[in-house]
This record gives sequence, C-alpha cells and structure tokens, in this order.
Amino acid sequence: MKDITLLILRIIISLILLQTLYFKFTASPESVFIFSTLGLEPYGRILSGVGELVASILLLIPSTVILGAALSLGIISGALVSHLTLLGIVVMDDGGLLFILALVVFFLSIGILILKKEELKELLNQYIKKGVK
Repeated sequence: MKDITLLILRIIISLILLQTLYFKFTASPESVFIFSTLGLEPYGRILSGVGELVASILLLIPSTVILGAALSLGIISGALVSHLTLLGIVVMDDGGLLFILALVVFFLSIGILILKKEELKELLNQYIKKGVK
C-alpha cells in the first residue's frame, strides 16, 4: 500500500509541475506577469521551469524520489512565499488555482519525505559522515 501511495503522490506532483512548464517556457502572459511582479523576468521564470522539470524527472525515477521531493518542496516553498507576500492568493483572476496547486505540491512533497523518512535518515547520516572526515 505504501508503494502505491508513493507512486500516486509522485505522479500528482510531477503532473502539476510539468503542466506549468508550457506556460513558463512559452512566456505566457500569466507567467510573465508573475515573474515581472517578482522582479525575476525572464531568468527566474526560465530557471524555475528548469528546476520544476528536474524535480519532476527525479520524482519519476525510483532511486531519486527523495531528491525530487526535496527539490519540489524547495521550489514550491518559494512560490508559496511569493503568493503570500507579493502576488496574493488570486493571480490574474485565476480564483487562487495556482496557490491551491502550490499547496498540493507542498503537502504531497512533505508526504513523500515522511513516507521515505527511513531512507531520508540514512541518506542524511551518510552525508553527515562524509562531512565529518
């Protein structure tokens, strides 16, 4: 059951992140507005899209799920902070859809990290041991 849950979470996050790439990479008015408001147009838009693409790929590869979840959590945390500070919940009359999708990615990414907590602990322990040498 845990494996099926993880697969579903991975697919949902990847689909959400991948569907936004079209808008970021084609410079849709919404994306340009968002990143102009943040003072990051066009480089922030493109870099964000590349990061989301990498996170999606990592999430879909079983051996890199933890890295993908951590990357998607970091990227989407920035998006949520942007919504709560500069953009607002509703952006260009979207009814808050982008904010809601960001929340879904945020919580599902955390869910993956919780479900993979034993592997995450081991990964962190290995990293710490290498850093101590």
